[in-house]
Amino acid sequence: MRILKYTVLALAVITSSCSEDYFDVNSSETAPTTTSLPPQYRIQGTIENTTGTAQYRGSREIIGVTQYAAHHTTAYESNSWTNNFTTGRYFLWQNAYVYALPNTADLIVLGKKYDAPNYSAVGKILRAYIFGMTTDQYGDIVTEDTYDGESNMNITPKFVTQKQAYQTIFKLLDEAIAELKQPSTIGLNVEGGDVLYNGDQEKWIRFAYSLKARYLNHLSKKSSGDMAYNADAILAAVEAGINSNALNAQQNFVGGEAENQRQPFAEGGYGSSRFRYFSTFFVNLLKNPLNLAVPVEDPRLSIIVPEAVNGGYVGLDVGRGLAGDSGDNYSVGNGGFYTSPTSPTYMLTYSEVKFIEAEARFRKNDLPGAYAAFKAGVQADMEKLNVPGDKIAAYMLLLDTEIGATKINLSAIMTQKYIANMLNPETWVDMRRMDYSSDIYPGLKRPVNVNLDIFPNNDEWIQAMMYEYNEEDRNYVNMPTNDPLIRLKTPVWWNTPE
Repeated sequence: MRILKYTVLALAVITSSCSEDYFDVNSSETAPTTTSLPPQYRIQGTIENTTGTAQYRGSREIIGVTQYAAHHTTAYESNSWTNNFTTGRYFLWQNAYVYALPNTADLIVLGKKYDAPNYSAVGKILRAYIFGMTTDQYGDIVTEDTYDGESNMNITPKFVTQKQAYQTIFKLLDEAIAELKQPSTIGLNVEGGDVLYNGDQEKWIRFAYSLKARYLNHLSKKSSGDMAYNADAILAAVEAGINSNALNAQQNFVGGEAENQRQPFAEGGYGSSRFRYFSTFFVNLLKNPLNLAVPVEDPRLSIIVPEAVNGGYVGLDVGRGLAGDSGDNYSVGNGGFYTSPTSPTYMLTYSEVKFIEAEARFRKNDLPGAYAAFKAGVQADMEKLNVPGDKIAAYMLLLDTEIGATKINLSAIMTQKYIANMLNPETWVDMRRMDYSSDIYPGLKRPVNVNLDIFPNNDEWIQAMMYEYNEEDRNYVNMPTNDPLIRLKTPVWWNTPE
C-alpha cells in the first residue's frame, strides 16, 4: 500500500522521524496515488493501513502500559510512562490522521461515486474502528473536521469531545450496516482486495455489530444520560455479531522477507525491537490464571511465550530492564503464537465478543448466562491457539469446578479477556475501566522506575496519551491541554462516573 497523494501533502506539514516506518518497505500493488481509481483497487490499502499503521502504533506504544511486554532498557518509554510519552513523541495520532483515515475517507467517496455502497460501508466501519482506537487513547479527537475525501485538507481542525466521537462511531457503524444490505455494482473482492473477509458482506455486517458491542461496553461507568450503559443493547449487538472463530477480524501475513509481509512484532518485523521480552506479570498470570492456592498452569503459556534460553518461562519486570542480567534468562518477545512472522494482527475476535457478553450478563445479574458466555470465550480462544482438545476439555472442567455459575466475577472475565486480547489496544481500555485493580488482575502493580515526577503516589496510573508535538505546534488553539501533569493523569470521558 503506497502513501496516498493526500498523505504526501500532509507530511509536508506533519514531519517526524520513524526508523521503523511501515511505508519504507511498502509493496502492495492495490493502493493508488490518487483517488481516480475505482474502489476495488483501494480496499486493500485501506484495510492494511488500518492494521499496519494505526493499530500497530496503537499497540506498540502501550505494550508496556498493558504489561504484555518489557523492554531490556531501564525505564524505557511506555514501560515507565516517561520519555517520549511526556514530550508528545507518540505516533498513533500521525498514523491515524495522515495514513489510515484518509484511505477510509476516499473509500467512502469512491463507493458513492461508483454506486457501490458496500465499499462506502467498509470505509465507514474502518473509519469507526480508527476513531475508536484514537479517542480511547487520547480522549478528545478530530472527527468531522479532518480529511473527508472531498474537502481540502485542514491543518488546524477543531476537536470534538469523546462523547461526540462515540456518537460519530455509532452513526458510522449504523450507516455501514444499512449500506451493506443494499445492492452494489461492484463486489468487495473482485480484485482480491478484501483481505479481511474475502468479499463476504455478511461477515462485514457481523464485524460492525461486534464493534458496536465493544464501544457500548466501554460505557460501563455511565449510569445516566443518553449514553448510559445498556446491557440489553450490548447483548443485541453481540447476538448479531461475530459468532465463531471463522469470522475473526484479522490481518494475515505471509512471513516474507519484506518487513510489511511479517507480523510487526515478529523477528524481522518493523516493530520487533519494541517487544524484547514478555513481562513478569503476563507470564505469571499464565502460570496461575485462576488465582488458585495451588497454581494450575494455563495450556496457552507454552504456545504464546517462548521458553528462555536458560530454561523455563520467565518474564522481565516492566520498567526494570535487564539491569546487567543476561537476556538468556528471560522469555523473548519474538517467536510465540502472536509474535511469529506469519502471526495475524487480530482486530476483534469471537472470544472478545463472548467476554463482552459475559460482562454484560454479569452486570445484569444473569450469572448462569455470564458464566456460559465466559466459558465459551475461553474455549474460543484456546481453539484459536490450537490448544489440543484434551487440554481444552480439562481446562473447561477446571473452570466448572473452580468458578462455575456461582463464582463467576469480573476478575475471572477480565483476566481471561486480557489473555485472549494479547497485543490488542482494547486491553488498555479494560484496564482503565477496571481502575488497574489488582483485585481484578491478580498480581498487577505499577512498573519499576515509574515516572515519579508525574505519578508520585502509588495509586496513580496513566490514563491517557500526550497529543503529538506536531499537532501542538500547528493547532494549539484548538487542541485540549497537553500538559503531561494533566493529560497523562486525567481519565477519559468514558472512564468517569455519570
